[in-house]
Amino acid sequence: MGGRGRGRNQGGDPDDPEAEQYRKLFIGGLSYETTDSTLKSYFEKWGTITDCVVMTDPQTKRSRGFGFITYEKVAMLDECQANRPHKIDGREVETKRAMPRESGRSESQKSNEKMFVGGLRDTTTEDDVREAFQEYGNIKNIELIKDKATNKTRGFCFVTFDDYDPVDKCVLKKRFKICDKDVEVKKAENKNEGG
Repeated sequence: MGGRGRGRNQGGDPDDPEAEQYRKLFIGGLSYETTDSTLKSYFEKWGTITDCVVMTDPQTKRSRGFGFITYEKVAMLDECQANRPHKIDGREVETKRAMPRESGRSESQKSNEKMFVGGLRDTTTEDDVREAFQEYGNIKNIELIKDKATNKTRGFCFVTFDDYDPVDKCVLKKRFKICDKDVEVKKAENKNEGG
């Protein structure tokens, strides 16, 4: 038996596929009547919940309209997301994978079906990209950015899924290899916002 496996699932080792960061769900648009226990009892249909909290105002103790739950296993969160939309206490709520706050970058919180993939080899093909990401969701489009003169890949592409959840999964995982090269994955910035 040995000491292996002890302490797993505690905290955020990105190499651990069951690390807490991959099992945590943000729930927005909650009714002010929703409590920790009603939130937990609703989401328990998809698996064991290890942590559940409705965020409240420290002064008034009133709900701030959002909360977090953490499942015991990633597959439970996947199942929960596959069963959207969710309705609690008469309100349809927004559920998405909890994203770590990155130094003031609000785009990491926005839902997006499109992601940026950088650090590709200039010989990378659409099939190489598809192979790396198809297990995360239904890919609608892969846009390899090519050099007009050489027709070689310029080292990045955009992948669009049919839903925002696969993008969140990939961004949380962060580390991917395509054609034996480490690549960077992040949400694509939406050029049409704020206008």
